[in-house]
Amino acid sequence: MKLSVLLLQLAEGMLVSTEIFILTLIFSLPLGLFVAFGRMSKNAIIRNFVKFYISIMRGTPLMLQLMVVYFGPYYIFGISLPRYYRFLAVIIGFVINYAAYFAEIYRGGIESMETGQYEAAKILGYSKSQTFLKIILPQVIKRILPSITNEVITLIKDTSLAFVISVSEMFTAAKAIAASQTSTTPFVVAGIFYYIFNYIVASIMEWIEKKVGYYK
Repeated sequence: MKLSVLLLQLAEGMLVSTEIFILTLIFSLPLGLFVAFGRMSKNAIIRNFVKFYISIMRGTPLMLQLMVVYFGPYYIFGISLPRYYRFLAVIIGFVINYAAYFAEIYRGGIESMETGQYEAAKILGYSKSQTFLKIILPQVIKRILPSITNEVITLIKDTSLAFVISVSEMFTAAKAIAASQTSTTPFVVAGIFYYIFNYIVASIMEWIEKKVGYYK
């Protein structure tokens, strides 16, 4: 099979993998910050609930979580969902999973900030929201970028798990073509795609780290 034909056949799967990656980041990064606030809440009920949610997300396989999100509404509540819910279930599963990981990264960064900065901001007349948005958050982002980068790179590879609920992303498409052509070439091409995708994302994250490393 010609490489151009193979790439054309894999193109749709590549697009789906990219969509999963982008949509997961768009929703899980801000959601993770809100989850982090819940995890640090002074309200014991909220704090323990969020802590339990995080432990479930981090303690069970993402593959299993995708199956629960997709099959759960039907088997638990008897709700029949439209065909497009398959892709939506993938996004929901990825977002709630990665939000839990990002939440712990955010929490670690926020709790690492010195209390003196909060006290100084209060003396200068900053409100709590102003203190967090203008003083604390920029420093937190700088500190957690390496950890965020690791999770983002892992996300690229995790997109292949969408196959568990029959969403035809890149790896699923490569597997189908390899089976029909009795060839390993589609897997090699898919591997190259994942590597290039990882390399581009890692380079972008490294550039961002250099940009925010203004004290170096």
